[in-house]
Amino acid sequence: MEVKNVLGTKLQICCLSPVTGFYRNGRCDTGPEDLGMHTVCAQVTAEFLEFSKKRGNDLSTPVPGYDFPGLKPGDRWCLCALRWQEALEAGVAPPILLEATHESVLQYIPLEKLQEYALVEN
Repeated sequence: MEVKNVLGTKLQICCLSPVTGFYRNGRCDTGPEDLGMHTVCAQVTAEFLEFSKKRGNDLSTPVPGYDFPGLKPGDRWCLCALRWQEALEAGVAPPILLEATHESVLQYIPLEKLQEYALVEN
């Protein structure tokens, strides 16, 4: 079965450098093990990274034991849907790549709102 994005088409790669996704396959796909729903493909900003750190999830600091390089502004990463929504409410939601954002996000965030934050691919 083909995994779909929020646009109803095939879920695209979010990022391979650094390799993202709950399953570390570059995609924001999900399954029963992914309790955080790492399904929003975002291009992180400095404001978002600071917000996330203050919320207890430091995405900037490398963690070699988990092969995590630490993120810098401009990197793409599969974020938890509810954390992105929390950032939206705080005014610091990073832009997202709709083609690489899993369709399950639509359970929490309307497509119209996601489109307001959409990155345009060249």
